[in-house]
Amino acid sequence: MSGVLDFARLEPGFDDAVRGAQISFRALLDAMAHPGRIVTSPASLGGAPPSPLGPAAAAVVLTLCDIDTPIWLDAASQPAAGYFAFHCGAPVVDSPAGARFAVIADAAMMPPLECFALGSDEFPERSATLVIQVADLTNGSGIALRGPGIRGEAWLGVAGLPARFWAERTALAALFPRGLDVVFVCSDQLAALPRSTQITL
Repeated sequence: MSGVLDFARLEPGFDDAVRGAQISFRALLDAMAHPGRIVTSPASLGGAPPSPLGPAAAAVVLTLCDIDTPIWLDAASQPAAGYFAFHCGAPVVDSPAGARFAVIADAAMMPPLECFALGSDEFPERSATLVIQVADLTNGSGIALRGPGIRGEAWLGVAGLPARFWAERTALAALFPRGLDVVFVCSDQLAALPRSTQITL
């Protein structure tokens, strides 16, 4: 990323930085422990995050990212570079492969999943978590999910993803424990798709 970040007109982060991060983290834990479950992110922000990001997307990044977690921003989320740099200190990198977290505000234009860090067999944790903002999240229809944290089967509908997303995600399953963890966000809602979750197209 090039250019000088403008901090002059930054919106505030959490109303209460410590409590907000704790509340947001609990919501994320609930979502990760129950893949496909749609969870409302109750943490209160002091202002609107930079457009087009919604409150859940901002809360996830402010909760999980710090100076040791480089992030990659797609073109649509670039206006949030200064916001994230100021509120959590996370360095912004130019390449998806160099990021531990990726913020994707325009899901239809996201890079192929193989472009992101997938970890290694020795260090699978050195992979990326994708925070993908989508048009809508629904339960009861969409993609069938199975695996840890799911009793039987769960269904998650995600509107706004490129048609190739689920095929690419299926291809990554063979690499487990390598892979990607995904958090879908829409307005103040989120749903998680950990790498351990199996999908049925």
